[in-house]
Amino acid sequence: MGVGANFWDLLKPYARAEGFDFLRNKRVAVDLSYWIVQQETALKGQIRNPHIRLTFFRTINLFSKFGAYPLFVMDGTASPLKSQARIARFFQASGIDLSSFPVAEEGISIERNKAFQKCEKECVELLELLGVPVLKAKGEAEALCAQLNREGLVDACITSDSDAFLFGANCVIKNMQPNSNEPFECYHMSDIESGLGLRRNQLIAISLLVGNDYNLTGVPGIGIETAVRFVKSFSDDEILYRLREIGLQDFQHDVNLDSSLIPSSDESPRKTKVPHCSICGHPGSKKAHLKFACQYCSATANEGCIKKPLGFKCNCSPCDLDNKEKEQKRNENWKLKVCRRIASEQNFRNNEITEMYLNKLQQYDGDYHLSWENPKIDMIVDYLAYYQHWEPSYTRQRMFPMLSTIFLRDMASNSKDQLLGGQYEFDSIQRVKTRFGHQLYVINWKKPTREMSNVICIPSEDFDTEQELGIADESTDLLDEPDSPQIHVKEGCSFLSTEEDMVLVQNAFPEKVSQFLRDKDLKESRSRRKRPMKSENSESPRGVQLSIINFYRSSKVPCHEKPEESETGCPKISADTSRERDIEPIRNYSKSVRRKLLFD
Repeated sequence: MGVGANFWDLLKPYARAEGFDFLRNKRVAVDLSYWIVQQETALKGQIRNPHIRLTFFRTINLFSKFGAYPLFVMDGTASPLKSQARIARFFQASGIDLSSFPVAEEGISIERNKAFQKCEKECVELLELLGVPVLKAKGEAEALCAQLNREGLVDACITSDSDAFLFGANCVIKNMQPNSNEPFECYHMSDIESGLGLRRNQLIAISLLVGNDYNLTGVPGIGIETAVRFVKSFSDDEILYRLREIGLQDFQHDVNLDSSLIPSSDESPRKTKVPHCSICGHPGSKKAHLKFACQYCSATANEGCIKKPLGFKCNCSPCDLDNKEKEQKRNENWKLKVCRRIASEQNFRNNEITEMYLNKLQQYDGDYHLSWENPKIDMIVDYLAYYQHWEPSYTRQRMFPMLSTIFLRDMASNSKDQLLGGQYEFDSIQRVKTRFGHQLYVINWKKPTREMSNVICIPSEDFDTEQELGIADESTDLLDEPDSPQIHVKEGCSFLSTEEDMVLVQNAFPEKVSQFLRDKDLKESRSRRKRPMKSENSESPRGVQLSIINFYRSSKVPCHEKPEESETGCPKISADTSRERDIEPIRNYSKSVRRKLLFD
């Protein structure tokens, strides 16, 4: 959840739509509970174990499609305030009065339900088999993700909890759409600071006023717009101190609220109000303006002032100063009203919540050992066959893009292993493919056909993934299922084609890339030579359609026979010749016009 009152809508205008290369060779921390809740809510009852499926496919996409180094963070033991908020959220969903719900005792926390713990345990088992590091936070998972991001151990966080910014995150990815041109909806703290003018302490203050994961209600009567306006009246350094002082005021005697807590601008000495004419509305007396026109009116001196129009407002300096003083007084009264609302809230626990958001407690015990290992393929096949009832060939085929990416990374770091999984070798670069505006190499991986059944097999025709899932075609984006490698057999060998990053292939196999580029240039030069050179007469203006006679030239050889002569010595004109002469002008018309002339 994070901050309440539609806090994401406030940040939405400052989101960036990042492309495929945004996470290339970067570390990203994933809030595991976010993925579990998202998939269980969207696809529960439609497919078997949606949390396992989502974790498997999205992890493969992060490796192969986006080139990232993902690590996952689990929720730890919830604080008493968090436990109390969970009970309140449950009562809200059940329609029970919040005033009757039990209060969690100090030092006692309430764990999540057993169904969620079971899903989390199964996902962690799968991630460990995939070789991905998994960390367990002492408290909130998004708090540890933000701490890793703030300390520079990861480059971004993937979570839907908006309070990640309150914990100190610099870059948060809220949504992932692998099958789009810009798959990431990314929020940078620098954009929020420059766009909204709000820094971290001010965001914490907004959460205290509108509600958060530790206090669902916040201060009644204060919405997001009121909170933003009130918080902006204080600096980032003093806002939390001011809220603490306001919260300590006696709510039973809020009429005597200390007005020194309200910021006010330096007031100049109030000047005496200058009298204004009731006719023209300008400074001066009516008696004087009846005789002579004032300096503000455009009339002549003998006619007096002009009568002021309806809704007239004087812009003289005394009136301008008076209007500013009135506006300042209205703002101070409004701030005093907001302060009284805050002071009247008995459960305004700003101190405890502020300490949690400022990370004064360490979120992780011990050192961070972030290392990515090779997946345990055989154990993953057995794991998914047990939980998802997948064929081994289907699991191996879906894992192949991830395995190829890891293999290319190892080759780029001077690894001595020349075979992918001990079976496939890098054969050639087939072509360059553009996917959503991003160029990739299509790589052919070679393996003898007789060994094909040991690692990757073509799935049987009767194993239909969509039938097994029972989901319509429009749900493919929600499932995040990666593209499977193309399989074909040629000259007694099996080949698998995968799409790989061009820079990664260049670093792993520079000689193969150089050979591919040379062959590509040679092929293009040969094709240019084979193209016939167009003469100047045959060229037509671009965009002008040729006539049907010029476009479809006759393949018949024209006859050069002499025409027969008549008895008078003149050429003999036959009936057919005269007919052709009559039809000749018709050929200059378009096909539709000729059809009408001939058949109508």
